[in-house]
Amino acid sequence: MVSFSLLQVIAIFLFMGVIFIPVGLVTLSASHCVIIHSMVVEIVDRYDIDCVPEPSRMDKVSYIQDDSIPKNCSRFMKVHKYMKAPIYIYYQLDNYYQNHRRYVKSRSDKQLLDGQKYHDTSSCHPVESNNNRPIVPCGLIAWSLFNDTFEFIREGAELKVNRKNIAWKSDRGHKFGKNVYPFNFQNGTLIGGGKLNPEIPLSDQEDLIVWMRTSALPSFQKLYGRIEEDLDVDDVVVVNLMNNYNTYSFGGKKKLVLSTSSWLGGKNDFLGHACVFVGCSSLTLAIIFMLLHVKYRRLDWSVELVGLRIGWGASLERF
Repeated sequence: MVSFSLLQVIAIFLFMGVIFIPVGLVTLSASHCVIIHSMVVEIVDRYDIDCVPEPSRMDKVSYIQDDSIPKNCSRFMKVHKYMKAPIYIYYQLDNYYQNHRRYVKSRSDKQLLDGQKYHDTSSCHPVESNNNRPIVPCGLIAWSLFNDTFEFIREGAELKVNRKNIAWKSDRGHKFGKNVYPFNFQNGTLIGGGKLNPEIPLSDQEDLIVWMRTSALPSFQKLYGRIEEDLDVDDVVVVNLMNNYNTYSFGGKKKLVLSTSSWLGGKNDFLGHACVFVGCSSLTLAIIFMLLHVKYRRLDWSVELVGLRIGWGASLERF
């Protein structure tokens, strides 16, 4: 077992503070685009409430579950700063706990890779079979696939959205089978989210692959696609969307995000704040330990001096 002296502990905390605080500040500056030629511009639009017709807003759950009611909706997003391509399109969900233990475990990684060749799908409960036939892909994660769709128009012309390569290459190549096709998916009485094309292998179903990489936090963004044209200041982008996904049952929120990126990626303050917090905490602990070290070091000297005086006094009394 390794042990450290107090001075070594102080040095470690000082080192952590000196490293983490600058890293955090650089990360925050990159996220907020302080770095030259690296301006991140972000437009966020919450649409889950406004895309419900006013007569249905008292009972949003009934509205979203009623297939006879059209779910199309139009939104307008104004560009306030020049946005250089590629412009990333994200959908954001709030108050959505993908990290729930039962939800996270409800999947079969071996089935995603091998398909119906793999028969043990008990981990997918309660969405493992329907009418005594296996479901591919099985589990709650796949069953709850996000299925809102978006179309973008500027000045009457459609903005092409590139939806290729939105998932991690490692996921496409090693976690989802190239010869595995959706089977018996969303055919039950209770439909969750989106459906899958049974003629496209899972390795090419990138919406599914993105969705299956679950988030650790209840508020998260997932990549929908990329606009590969620049957007100028004061451009108005018309978004024609289909408001299909049910977040109303659990009080969730849906947002559409358009964002450019820097060398660090999109706008995200979490990493920067975490580094600054760790650095400041380390410096604080180092200062506290230094003060304690100085205080008790002086106390030790006082005790030694008192001991010496008592010893000299006793020796003199003998004489």
